[in-house]
Amino acid sequence: MNVNNYFTMFRRAVLKSTNVTRTYVCKTRALSSKTNQSESFSGESENKQTHFGFETVDEKEKWKKVHEVFENVADKYDLMNDVMSFGVHRLWKDIFIQRLAPTHGTKLLDMAGGTGDITFRYINYLRNSGDAAGRRSSVTVCDINQAMLDVGQLRAQKQGYTRDSTVDIEWVCGDAESLSLPDDSYTAYTIAFGIRNCTHVDKVLEEAYRVLAPGGRFMCLEFSHIPNDAVQWVYDQYSFQLIPVLGQLIAGQWKPYQYLVESIRQFPNQEKFKTMIEDAGFRQVTYENLTFGTCAIHSGFKL
Repeated sequence: MNVNNYFTMFRRAVLKSTNVTRTYVCKTRALSSKTNQSESFSGESENKQTHFGFETVDEKEKWKKVHEVFENVADKYDLMNDVMSFGVHRLWKDIFIQRLAPTHGTKLLDMAGGTGDITFRYINYLRNSGDAAGRRSSVTVCDINQAMLDVGQLRAQKQGYTRDSTVDIEWVCGDAESLSLPDDSYTAYTIAFGIRNCTHVDKVLEEAYRVLAPGGRFMCLEFSHIPNDAVQWVYDQYSFQLIPVLGQLIAGQWKPYQYLVESIRQFPNQEKFKTMIEDAGFRQVTYENLTFGTCAIHSGFKL
């Protein structure tokens, strides 16, 4: 494609947005009961409002809108991450797993892990950690959107992760706010670039605490707030002016990427999120800023 064609696509992208809507039914594989779904998605949230980006919506409507966003972008999700971050998201995720430093025998719950980026890094880390000495590790990849899980499972098959002899992988469609998983059943819980899309962040944290075994570690990688005003201004110009355009050009989707940018601005800053994690019961809570605070790693333990 020549340069003129690129400019033509760019102009068209700026002048229009896409209104593609589809309905997707999540297959829960008996891990999410009808009662829990009805409470989480409708009954409890009726007449209550929350934010969807900069838009104010009913809580029950937010779940549907977020579900639609990730269904629409699932097949181009990883490509867009590379484009939007110039590939830096790969370094952030590498650092995230290095900070987790899993050992053989770890039982990981990778929440909002649909396309497998964190899970694959977890498996690679264990592969490079020496002989497992008969100790089996496991990872449960959980996501509320089956389309994202489908992408992850296909990637796992193509890249050979399903044939790993020391790590068991399970793919589960479920809600982070209401997990149908046993208490005290995991030694580590990760959630990367997913918690800000949840309606009730406090419930997500409470569920993370519940399913972790005593001594288990919670880790979250999420976009955050840049403390330097000048750097934040530059970042805002890039985010709001270019990312939706790139979404239109590459993924054929404008509105989902406009939402993603807005959702970052609505998420609590590093200190406030740290307090929320502590309020859920976690101890020794810390955070580490990456790339000037563009994103942050929060860590806490169930003691």
